[in-house]
Amino acid sequence: MATEALGAALDRLEQALARVEGAVAQQGTQGAAAGEELALLKVRHRRLKDTVAQELRQLDLLLAGLPK
Repeated sequence: MATEALGAALDRLEQALARVEGAVAQQGTQGAAAGEELALLKVRHRRLKDTVAQELRQLDLLLAGLPK
């Protein structure tokens, strides 16, 4: 249940990133600053996604160890 909600949140983040990438692509000639900012956003997004995935794995391990 929590895993599904976090997965949905990650999907929304990826969709938002795709919109940002599309907007930057449309601006095209506005310079390297926009490209640099997009690269930084991609790195931040990847780190966030990796962190959430790691936390989900830990949560799954904790839940697996609970008595039923």
